[in-house]
Amino acid sequence: MSQRARRPDTEWEPRLAALAAAHADDDGAHDLSHLRRVWRNAGALLNHHPEADRLVVLAACYLHDLVNLPKDDPQRHLASQRSAALAVDALQTLGFPPEKLDAVAHAIACHSFSAGLTPATIEAKIVQDADRLDALGAVGLARMWYVSGTLRRAMAHPDDPLAHARPLDDRQYALDHISVKLATLPDLMQTAAGRAEGLRRLARLNAFRAEFADEWLGR
Repeated sequence: MSQRARRPDTEWEPRLAALAAAHADDDGAHDLSHLRRVWRNAGALLNHHPEADRLVVLAACYLHDLVNLPKDDPQRHLASQRSAALAVDALQTLGFPPEKLDAVAHAIACHSFSAGLTPATIEAKIVQDADRLDALGAVGLARMWYVSGTLRRAMAHPDDPLAHARPLDDRQYALDHISVKLATLPDLMQTAAGRAEGLRRLARLNAFRAEFADEWLGR
């Protein structure tokens, strides 16, 4: 039997994906493709942390957005904890190993930026980093524009897109979100591999931001 065949994700990934799909809404920034990318990111980080429980990470990656509230919802900071509770209930019905449920719940609860929770396990650290990596880079940029469009925010300030003479405000201007939030993510990564990849992806965003400003201002 191959190493891949012995891995728990061979059995559990399609079941978890189906569970996530059953709870999905029409948010294109937090769809099944997002969950798969987070799991791929986590898989790369797991290569640096063989001590981590792969099944816990897999379950948390696929179920971390079971409750997905809009960015401007006042209860947004509670979404990850609600997702964790819903995930535990759902996993119990699927016969998921009960001794791993608390670890899955912790990883899900801690993944959210708005929740402000600190991960205490390597599994939770990997899931948090993996989710944040999907906010960075080319796909992360597309997700930023998508979310900003749903919130009816302008793409950029008409005269000062790089905020040289005004305060940054990503509630008004989508481009500001790169500096307000996305640029902070690499330093917040919990793993060394996550930090290195985050910096690589942020460099793409910063290059785009500069080019966008030049075109926006007709330079």
